[in-house]
Amino acid sequence: MPKNLPTQKETSRTPPEKPGKSSKKSMVLLKEKGDINLPSSNAFKSDQLDLFQTFLCNTHDEKDKLSNTIELWDSLPKFAISQQAMNGLRTKEGFLPRLEKTFVYRHKEYKIRVTPAIIDSEDDIDKAYYPSANEELVEDALRKIASEQQRGFFDKPEFKSGVVFSLHLLRTELKKRGHSRSYYEIVKSLNILSGSHIEILLPDGKGFAKTNYLPSLAAVSKEQIKDDPTAKWVAHFHPLVTQSIDSLSFRQFNYHQMMSHSTQLARWIHKKLSHNYTNASYTVPYQIWLSTIRRDSGLLEYKRTNDAVRKFEDALAELINNHALTAFSKLEDIRGEKNKILDIKYSLSPHPEFVKDVKAANKRQKDSKDKTEQQGQ
Repeated sequence: MPKNLPTQKETSRTPPEKPGKSSKKSMVLLKEKGDINLPSSNAFKSDQLDLFQTFLCNTHDEKDKLSNTIELWDSLPKFAISQQAMNGLRTKEGFLPRLEKTFVYRHKEYKIRVTPAIIDSEDDIDKAYYPSANEELVEDALRKIASEQQRGFFDKPEFKSGVVFSLHLLRTELKKRGHSRSYYEIVKSLNILSGSHIEILLPDGKGFAKTNYLPSLAAVSKEQIKDDPTAKWVAHFHPLVTQSIDSLSFRQFNYHQMMSHSTQLARWIHKKLSHNYTNASYTVPYQIWLSTIRRDSGLLEYKRTNDAVRKFEDALAELINNHALTAFSKLEDIRGEKNKILDIKYSLSPHPEFVKDVKAANKRQKDSKDKTEQQGQ
């Protein structure tokens, strides 16, 4: 078990109040949720966790750029709402309705239901928030931190996985990837992730999983963070992340490149291609319909198809600029009355760097499964 982890009692202690002015933002507390017992020492050295934290690369700098995509979990449109759309749905009392979205995964239709978190806002009025782009960045950063030894844990008997981190470490990780956030913004995102509930429904309508985005979060108060930004926190990941670690269905990908994209849609496409485009080759381009992206990402909900086309092609242009793709083309389109565009089929050509990343991910996944079979797991 890592050294200097706080006990449960230490995570909730409150330091003496210091004199001087304090903003309302500085008084926001990080709320503890769920089981806050620290993981056992064995959870930091399991075989599955070792495979999750071992990447196929040549140098430390290369490893620093890598993380894991997660089977099914990364396909959910669970962060697919903008702040503008959220503000439009929020009542004058600050509440939001339960959000429902439908998507297709492996040719089967699923539905998610998201119940927003209630957050103490800076104006002393409780407000509801859905997890959105900021929370997605924070969760991606936490998963990256979990890929480091003595940070991530996997408890197979209890079927739990998660990460030990500090606010300073999380803030540094986000800044390193081009997404600087204040302590207040990070605390707010952690509260939203630990307070928002997501239900995943199977194609037959039956419930598959019901829990919060971060089922458990042990943390210190905002006041203590000012005094000790290295104080340890413990967060448990969603059970689908745990399932992916257990079944070795995660995939290595260029996390640094994905985080370098400025738009949420470009990052979503990058993760989708990294996990699904396993035969990436310039001679085998990736073909996809605009309607598929609109449905599964939840990020192109425009009334006018032309607006969705523009946003999607802007995201593809960013992927080209950042060397994930080399080009894209339109193979065919479907039109309705008055020649109105209804759908477009695109062909995406991968960049040689992306092809190299996918080949490394394929070999790493094969090596991991071979090692597990040899161990008889």
